[in-house]
Amino acid sequence: MLGWELPPHNSGGLGVACFQLCKALSKKGADIEFVVPYTADHSGVTFMRVNAAHPQDVQAVIRAGIAYDSFKYVKSTGEIQFVDLFGQVAIYEKAVERIVEEAAFDVIHAHDWLTCRAAIRAKTMSGKPLILHLHSLESDRAGKPFGGNPLVREIENTALLLADRIVAVSQHTKDAIMREYEIPGDKIEVVHNHYDPSGLIAPIGLENAYTYLEDMKKQGYKVIANVGRLTIQKGLPGLLRAFQKVVHFAPKTLLLMVGSGEQRNELIALSAELGIGQNVLFADFQRGKGYRDAYTVADLFVMPSVSEPFGLTALESIGYGTPVLLSRQTGVSEIIKNALKVDFWDVDEMANKMTALVQNDALRDELHANSLREYLRYSWDHSADKLLDIYDKHLQSQPMETAA
Repeated sequence: MLGWELPPHNSGGLGVACFQLCKALSKKGADIEFVVPYTADHSGVTFMRVNAAHPQDVQAVIRAGIAYDSFKYVKSTGEIQFVDLFGQVAIYEKAVERIVEEAAFDVIHAHDWLTCRAAIRAKTMSGKPLILHLHSLESDRAGKPFGGNPLVREIENTALLLADRIVAVSQHTKDAIMREYEIPGDKIEVVHNHYDPSGLIAPIGLENAYTYLEDMKKQGYKVIANVGRLTIQKGLPGLLRAFQKVVHFAPKTLLLMVGSGEQRNELIALSAELGIGQNVLFADFQRGKGYRDAYTVADLFVMPSVSEPFGLTALESIGYGTPVLLSRQTGVSEIIKNALKVDFWDVDEMANKMTALVQNDALRDELHANSLREYLRYSWDHSADKLLDIYDKHLQSQPMETAA
């Protein structure tokens, strides 16, 4: 299993999805060696082996803080080297090559473009089947069809052509793969993500981390929250423009934005320009209690993404007790029917639905109760069964040495 991150060293949902999926696969008998490109303490992961793939003379690999950024290599000699993302992908490929020379395995399961070069190398060297699992496409990250970095698109395209089977996290993503790269639909299997309720952070103390918001709620204010990276993919300028209309009709409404990203300063400036700066709070990237309490303090969670292959944060929100408004351009909207839904570009309709919910407690409570029943009905077990079936189909003509 080739992946780019695992909790608690993750910057987003990719690491969480990989962690919970592997946990479900392990319960069903899969023997997994998960290979990451950095050195970190994963002693808490007991259901699979976690291996670091980097040059042998490197003592530590330190990330800049987010998934798509530079890395700092600290060598055993004390020398420090900074490597950009494409350089890191190449280093990871070479390190995985050394692992493949000595490892015994039956299936290569790779997650997203960052691992594609290493996955192709492993397949070429071993002849083992390659399962390419796509949680996001470059066009998703660019926020427009056929957009993004041409080098990343070339890597995605090559891996999609060479993979024995492609797994998409939603029908939305499968459609995008077919549209963007002309891959036949019968080569792609949809395996939806989920969020294991046991992965929800347990209550830490009685007082919410956002004491200001709690005090404002006592004065009759409502809170709308968004949790995620502040990037073009997430459709956040549209959310702010819709929120301006909400404030006009429901002045006692606050917007909490939790996350970091390249759009942060732009969004702060836009809030001021729209005259809603006093109603919008930017809480930066959060973990632990600060992360969990963002959901629990909110009356509504909004995911206005331009293109969201899945969207695990929506399931987290439901798990923590808050209903959701989703753009129709999200994969999670395929499995959660009891949610408010709107096209990401329809600012007026987004504002109407947010206003309706903050003004109607009964609607909020009913919407959450129904979505929670849906959330609890799904599990990673079903996804793991699908993947094990895919493994088996590609192993029928090959001798079994170890489990995937």
